Amino acid sequence: MENITLYHGSTKVIEKPIWGLGNPKNDYGLGVYCTESLELAKEWACTERSDGFANQYAIDFEKLNILRLNSKPFHILNWLSILLKNRTFVLSQGLPTEAKTYLLDNFLPSYEHYDLIIGYRADDSYFSFANAFLNNTISLEQLRKAMFLGKLGEQVVLKSEEAFSRLIFVESFPVDSNQYYPKRMARDRQAREDFQNEKMTVSPADAVYMIDILRQNWTNDDPRL
Repeated sequence: MENITLYHGSTKVIEKPIWGLGNPKNDYGLGVYCTESLELAKEWACTERSDGFANQYAIDFEKLNILRLNSKPFHILNWLSILLKNRTFVLSQGLPTEAKTYLLDNFLPSYEHYDLIIGYRADDSYFSFANAFLNNTISLEQLRKAMFLGKLGEQVVLKSEEAFSRLIFVESFPVDSNQYYPKRMARDRQAREDFQNEKMTVSPADAVYMIDILRQNWTNDDPRL
């Protein structure tokens, strides 16, 4: 199988990511987070005060056990459940807390045994989308649409030791924070503005909200998903 090119944005050059190290509170837990877009990697490589590097790798996916969250049979509630499992959400008592528990109990897929996960990338703006859904202020369809705001695309997350062992460092590209940090902030700002516009649209009478999923006891195989 032909090698796939991946990029990882970081404040330093990383020739050999070390399996088992990193932040376990990322979207899909512990792993190395990559993208197939060099431009997105550059945006995520730097901070407001620090330049960075977009590290380029090659990897062979053949025979790896891959979870593709953006493909059937998986759906948006599977993605949201994994996010709720790993990321830190500050939720008010009542419906949001009850909704989180229900989603984790009914829609959290078994994901830790996969070598690699491909799915949506969540930045700060996406937490406002998720919170709005848990608070019953946007519908399920509006949540689906929100995942494409900001055009973050997919992220490829290496989870297993086997996946890490296949990662081949190619080169690194220096990233100027003065150029790319503003791009990152502009992308986030545009996503938030688009989301506010979407929230103002009138949902159809048959739109599904979090409260409907709770009251009707939706399960992971519900055909409406």
